Amino acid sequence: MRPPRREVASADASSKGELDSGYVSLDDLDLYYERHGGGPPLVLLHGAFGTIESCFAGLLPSLARNFEVVAVELQGHGHTRDVDRPLSYEGMARDVAALLEALDIARAHLVGYSLGGAVALQVALDRPELVERVVYAGGASFDPSGVHPELLESFESFDPHGLDGTRWHEAYRQVAPDPDAWTSLVVKVNQLDRDGLSWPRERLAALQVPTLLIIGDADVVRPEHTVEMFRLLGGGVPGDLVGVPQAQLGVLPGTSHEGMLDRVEWLSSMIVAFLAPSSSQQQQ
Repeated sequence: MRPPRREVASADASSKGELDSGYVSLDDLDLYYERHGGGPPLVLLHGAFGTIESCFAGLLPSLARNFEVVAVELQGHGHTRDVDRPLSYEGMARDVAALLEALDIARAHLVGYSLGGAVALQVALDRPELVERVVYAGGASFDPSGVHPELLESFESFDPHGLDGTRWHEAYRQVAPDPDAWTSLVVKVNQLDRDGLSWPRERLAALQVPTLLIIGDADVVRPEHTVEMFRLLGGGVPGDLVGVPQAQLGVLPGTSHEGMLDRVEWLSSMIVAFLAPSSSQQQQ
């Protein structure tokens, strides 16, 4: 079942200045969001441990020149206080769908980095009527076989304090309602990683929502796995003969998983061209 809409509350203007932000109150979660820019709606979803600022300080202003960007902080991240439930892609996708309904947004583009990209695609699989197009940037995969084996091994022997003092921890501490909940978030994300993401191939092949997959050539997933995912979504065909497919693929050279966040110009140009080809001309 979808969490019902309850209310949309504005954030404290004195602490947020001119920022249009607030919370959508769901059954068990107050989900934080910000609105930037104007144009077609675009929901922006951060990666694991991230906040809007730590993931999208560079990219968000660029996207807001062409879209009304609704940037979200998912369960337990940033301004959104954690609740007594595990992290799951299905649960976070239901939260995003409920946000769209609460804000009276009938359909939107969904753009996500890493965990946020997986949540975006989960929304498209579960509620395709809400989604115009999806961008899954960073670590794009559909089951654990795509992740480099050494990373899978690290999920099993992780240190819950291994990320203490990192840029992710510091960004969290700046905005979290309970900064001491950091370790709990790390443990929940690790469990999510250990459970793994697994979408049946036939379910991806049936998806009709146009999707752009972006990875770095030194990302956390094997490039050949993301190419297989791209093919399942309808890509990898001779476009001159059959037309350009609705699935697209981008591989950023010399780019790691975290390093992707620094490729603002590349990401912006690719995302805008995919979501709104006419707008990409205006951005030049």
